[in-house]
Amino acid sequence: MNTMTKTLSAGSGSSAAAVPKVRVRDRILDTARGLFYRYGLRAVGVEAIATEAGTNKMSFYRCFPSKDELIAEYLREQGRGYWDWWDAAIAPHAGDARRQLEALFDNYMTLTCKDGSRGCSFGNAVVELPEGDHPGRRVIEQHKAEMRGRLRTLSSEAGATDPEALGDTLMLLMEGGYLTRLSFCSQGPISVAGKAVRTLLDAHIPAVAPTARTVRAASSKRSKA
Repeated sequence: MNTMTKTLSAGSGSSAAAVPKVRVRDRILDTARGLFYRYGLRAVGVEAIATEAGTNKMSFYRCFPSKDELIAEYLREQGRGYWDWWDAAIAPHAGDARRQLEALFDNYMTLTCKDGSRGCSFGNAVVELPEGDHPGRRVIEQHKAEMRGRLRTLSSEAGATDPEALGDTLMLLMEGGYLTRLSFCSQGPISVAGKAVRTLLDAHIPAVAPTARTVRAASSKRSKA
């Protein structure tokens, strides 16, 4: 027995046993996540996923009834990660909806411009899933409806005169930003997203009218001067 083998054997009774074994289902899903995002849903087959995950097609179908169901679960997982990002971005500005909208787009710039970004998982997937009854398509539609609703709600809370129109415009800006990032990288149109958002907010949210106390104070200062 060589030195390396002795070392591995000595540790197998304690430290190795303490490391939890990754479930086959999790390995498959984790592998699919990377392959789907990099190459697309249609380009990657079941056999490729199973092989890359270190298993076989029989084990694959024990974990997922079909590739379509795996796609749906992949998208659901992407959605959970996206909402975690969203909630973390707005959390520091609780109670200030306008600042939350600004923070979303400031953080979105970092999200979309990082190395390896290939745009929005859902935007990429919807192109490949035109069938309305595909389980993945339904996940996409629910996700985008949730995004639209959240932007409209924040627009309303920020005091927009037409929160539906502002929310939808912000969604168009966010969705379009992913695509221009792929074409132009971070130096393209996406670089002005933050400025565009603030311009939109200024146009849709009326300035706060001064209170009576503020008006009296300003008048008093003028009279003393």
